[in-house]
Amino acid sequence: MGRCAALTRRLAQCNENSEAKANMALITIDELAKLIEHGGTIAGLDLGTKTIGIAVSDNGLVLAHPRKLIRRSKFSLDAVELVQRFQTEKVVAIVIGYPLNMDGSEGPRAQSVKAFVRNYEKFAGTPFVLWDERLSTVAVTRSLIEMDMSRAKRAEKVDSAAASFILQGVLDRLQQLK
Repeated sequence: MGRCAALTRRLAQCNENSEAKANMALITIDELAKLIEHGGTIAGLDLGTKTIGIAVSDNGLVLAHPRKLIRRSKFSLDAVELVQRFQTEKVVAIVIGYPLNMDGSEGPRAQSVKAFVRNYEKFAGTPFVLWDERLSTVAVTRSLIEMDMSRAKRAEKVDSAAASFILQGVLDRLQQLK
């Protein structure tokens, strides 16, 4: 009950401040490159149906580091927890896995990601970059299997590892843009 009470108080603070937040929910990778010139870190998210995988870059924007995942509950509670974590980590932008279909079209999961971004904007003005995540979870799962990780441990690690995989792709792309 303590977590809910603390997050509910934080939610009230976020709602009070939401009017002042800038409307900059989606940006391009080129806009992200300009934004990070001012410092800060970048977060990566992999939205699962039951969990949210999280990764955060180092200050040099070279490596993605997995963080403890969030077990999904009510959206507002999840959003407040993300805001708190991202403030602690000095996150200036969020890269979110965008699950396109194999033919490049948007399906229900892609629409769910867009809805998440739209709703999160009410809590914080942190900009998002949509990043094609096709096969990222498959690649991560194969890597974890190759490391001989048990199925139970893989289930706990795959979403944050996928968030790291997604974020690392963006960090590598930003290095190329320099």
